[in-house]
Amino acid sequence: MKILGAVAALLMLSAGPVVAGPVAPPALDWQDCGDGVYQCSPFQVPLDYRHPGGTRVTLQLRRWPAAKPADRIGTLFIYAGGPGSSGWEWVQGFATSAVQEIRDRFDIVGFDPRGVHRSQPVSCLDQPDYAALWQKPATLANAVRSAQQWNAACLAHSGGLLPFIGTEYQARDLDRLRAAVGDAKLTYFGGSYATYVGTVYASMFPGRTRALVLDSAYDPVKYAQDPYSYDYGQYQATEAALQRFLRWCAATPASCAFAAGGPDLAGRVRAILDSLSGSVNGATVLSELTSRLNSGTRRWTALGTDLHLLENHTGPLMYAISQSDTAFNAVNVAVECADRVFPPGMRQLDSRLSEVAADFPLTAPRMAYGPPAYDQTHAPACLQWPAERLSRYTGSYRAVGSAPILVSGNTGDPDTPYADAVALSRILANGHLLTWQGEGHTARRKSACMEAYMYEYLLRLTVPPAGTVCRDAPIPG
Repeated sequence: MKILGAVAALLMLSAGPVVAGPVAPPALDWQDCGDGVYQCSPFQVPLDYRHPGGTRVTLQLRRWPAAKPADRIGTLFIYAGGPGSSGWEWVQGFATSAVQEIRDRFDIVGFDPRGVHRSQPVSCLDQPDYAALWQKPATLANAVRSAQQWNAACLAHSGGLLPFIGTEYQARDLDRLRAAVGDAKLTYFGGSYATYVGTVYASMFPGRTRALVLDSAYDPVKYAQDPYSYDYGQYQATEAALQRFLRWCAATPASCAFAAGGPDLAGRVRAILDSLSGSVNGATVLSELTSRLNSGTRRWTALGTDLHLLENHTGPLMYAISQSDTAFNAVNVAVECADRVFPPGMRQLDSRLSEVAADFPLTAPRMAYGPPAYDQTHAPACLQWPAERLSRYTGSYRAVGSAPILVSGNTGDPDTPYADAVALSRILANGHLLTWQGEGHTARRKSACMEAYMYEYLLRLTVPPAGTVCRDAPIPG
């Protein structure tokens, strides 16, 4: 095991610009997590891969051991998206919902990446100060000032970590984990942002890929190299999903309580958002409303009820910024600002934010001119980002020489546009596109058809026929 780890470390260092001497990954020390079912282990990785023998970051891992060790294929690494989601927590949900053969034949391992939750979390503003930013009027000047305040707090609390949480270093962490479990090649499932991690991994280490499922995939070129265009696509997808929901609501009033209040549903949503102020306001409510679209049509009836309640300023959409939002958005902003370089200049910022606000008037103005939060809201913060981008990946995304890579996309994804999955499948030298004609973010746990293809690929390396489109009804849930 130690010899394999040392060899893997030598190979890893040949895959990119980091040229310091090899340092073998430490052994994993799996112990019962205290529940009698899952196993946990810490794992140390270099803070800075240019100096792999220096300061360490401790990642926290969780494992579902294969139920049939004699039939074990290897380890399936599941990587949570976000950035900012906990892979440690996701293990239980993934393991309990996967088909039995996946549970039998893979150790299922998830972890909190560097900067997330249990693994030296990024910290920026505290919750009261962050919540106060959400109460400011949505203007360019406030967006710029809020980003300055946010960035200063990130630098003060996590300045030593910020240069080293970009996706290249996360991919290197993943490769050390692959070596530590003794797998010659990586088996991986990643959704949303985690598809970018998988793309970077495959591009850096193409010969070490066994099977990668990239669910609700990013267009890596736009994400890293043309961030304004990438953000535009996300704004467009969010607005379009909300409008599709509202059209469905108007057409099926028996299933959507919100339809009873009058025909101009979009106008009524706008009026509700305008009517709110204080800790629960149009921006906080919109953030919760749009996030619920990720669940897809199976939750549309509930969303119609919630909007009906919201019209009377009651119900679960009366949402204030929480500590979990504060923690999640700290990582989300920090990782994406480490990865993405926006063209300099406040004039272009003004122009691009004005464009999305005009083109997507129901959702974009409060998001574009709000505080640093989720994904497409990052431009004011990233434009003024105070940390070096030492862990930013800058190479090709072709992954020439990789195993076949399965790229999936939903045609009605409100978060990661379907066009991104199409683009990634064409960018990768060995990408294979799988499509679900459905609503919601990520296809796993929504489409049984998509899951069947994904699991068959993970188990037997069989990719679906070119042009495969799943059209099944969503999994209830």
